[in-house]
Amino acid sequence: MRRFAFWHELVLVALVAAVLVCAQSMEPLFVTWTVQSKLSTHIWEIAILALPMALIVVTAGIDLSIGGIMAMCAVSMGFLFQAGWSPWFAASAGILIATGCGFINGLVVTRVKVHPLIVTLATMAAFRGAAEGLSRGKPVSSFPESFAWLGQGIWFGLPVPAWVFLFLLLLVVLFLIGTPAGRHCYAIGMNELACRFSGVRVDRILLGLYTFSGFCSGLAAIIFIARRNTAKADIGMGIELLVITAVVIGGVSIFGGRGNLLGTVLGVFLIHETREFVSWRWNKDELNFIVIGSLLIVSVLLHRWLTPAEKKQ
Repeated sequence: MRRFAFWHELVLVALVAAVLVCAQSMEPLFVTWTVQSKLSTHIWEIAILALPMALIVVTAGIDLSIGGIMAMCAVSMGFLFQAGWSPWFAASAGILIATGCGFINGLVVTRVKVHPLIVTLATMAAFRGAAEGLSRGKPVSSFPESFAWLGQGIWFGLPVPAWVFLFLLLLVVLFLIGTPAGRHCYAIGMNELACRFSGVRVDRILLGLYTFSGFCSGLAAIIFIARRNTAKADIGMGIELLVITAVVIGGVSIFGGRGNLLGTVLGVFLIHETREFVSWRWNKDELNFIVIGSLLIVSVLLHRWLTPAEKKQ
């Protein structure tokens, strides 16, 4: 597994370098620090959402509802802000509602025993539809500058969302390497039934992971709102594809039991740089979907190519 991870991460670094070299030759301005720092504001929602997604996929699960949960959080915050709440209290309530949505996902997965793909596909539509119906498509804006600092501010040389991501990354790393539940995530992905017979509290772990995914979805929604100064029901549309692609490209096996956070971070960075360069150079959203899909196919082929080499060791 370690050998696979090493070679996979090495290939990811090479791919990132290739994208930057290509960008340097075609659009030298793109790779300048000024442009990269401005474009980095687009990466943090995906990066934050990739952390719980990586944990869930390691357990052989999936969460397709993250975009819908973001929409629920945004609409809830918008309603409360219009009702006279402080934007910070409204944001906290929105994150709490998003966390509850994640808890619902985990509850259905663990208690009703429905496959995560079906559960989160259903709640993706349900949460998004509820958000659209409640808001009637009307955005809420005019948040104070003090709140916009959360999505646009700089603190000790880094964007504020970057510090949020780094803090969450530290927590997830400590969870994986410092707690039995973190190590059990890989075991659940390899053989859930064997874990249950071994006394592992599988349902409690899965419930916690889906709840954490809801929390991160709410946090990503608040950062998006602070960055755009708008709360609306269509935020996070299609973000599931980007997050899952970044996680799979990062080396997390969709069948569970394998993956690490370094590969996930590299996958997020590769997706970000590729999308931003395509938009910068050609300004065509449809081309971005083609590129992301191609990257996902290449990642799957790369996984199949490297895995036999590992098994021979």
